[in-house]
Amino acid sequence: MAILLSDENPLHASPALYVVATPLGNRLDISLRALAVLKSVGTVAAEDTRHSLKLLDAHGISARMLAVHEHNEQEGATRIIALLESGQHVALITDAGTPAVSDPGARLVARVQEAGYPVVPVPGASAVIAALSASGLAAAHFHFHGFLPPKPTARKAALEKLRGIDAALVFYEAPHRVLETVEDLVTVFEPERAIVFARELTKLFEQIARMPLSEAQAWITADPNRQRGEFVILVGPAPQAEGISPEAERVLKLLLAELPLKTSAKLAAEITGVAKNTLYEHALRLKE
Repeated sequence: MAILLSDENPLHASPALYVVATPLGNRLDISLRALAVLKSVGTVAAEDTRHSLKLLDAHGISARMLAVHEHNEQEGATRIIALLESGQHVALITDAGTPAVSDPGARLVARVQEAGYPVVPVPGASAVIAALSASGLAAAHFHFHGFLPPKPTARKAALEKLRGIDAALVFYEAPHRVLETVEDLVTVFEPERAIVFARELTKLFEQIARMPLSEAQAWITADPNRQRGEFVILVGPAPQAEGISPEAERVLKLLLAELPLKTSAKLAAEITGVAKNTLYEHALRLKE
């Protein structure tokens, strides 16, 4: 394994790829280590070199740049491995946040690892963690899904699969699809769940708003500005009925949609292991 030369030298003794997190919007949200690495490497691979050049210029960093994005990631990996073979260190950055998290980079990282070179994370800004930290959701776990499918049928199917997960659900969404996505969230999930909109994080028009899911459509349509910018959308776990897990409730509801109440409770008990009487009583409440 490569060894760090010293506290003053941010690079390893042998050539390595550095996966460097950059700010989501506010240029001050970059670590001292990230700046030191970007100043020291031979090449900076960027998703959009024109966009990233503004960040480097703002911090007085002059670096050779290489464009690596979703359309040329394999070709870019070949070029970066060649640079590593020549003895260079290379940094990978994305337009905002941490590379390879719903952004290009994962295939590049795998190729570099397969070629036998170290991949070094330089942590920093992450939209997922920033949104969670300011969400007010007290869930013990979170499930990061990233972007949902753009087509309505596939999007609803994906959401249905997530219903039984006992965790806060985290999505990325683009402004031109956010209204459709909210409509599907309201259709698929329980209205008592909490939803948090984290919009334009760390930027001038940053907005974080939490409400019951039942109020989400009214909130987002009340002001056209609320449909602008980049979104992280968080949905809290389903409110849990006493003695019944979200998955058991999901199974029970599916059965109730097709079968009589008593049969549904019996089958749900066999499938989930929850007591039949508990499920029967809960089914009665659902029917009411």
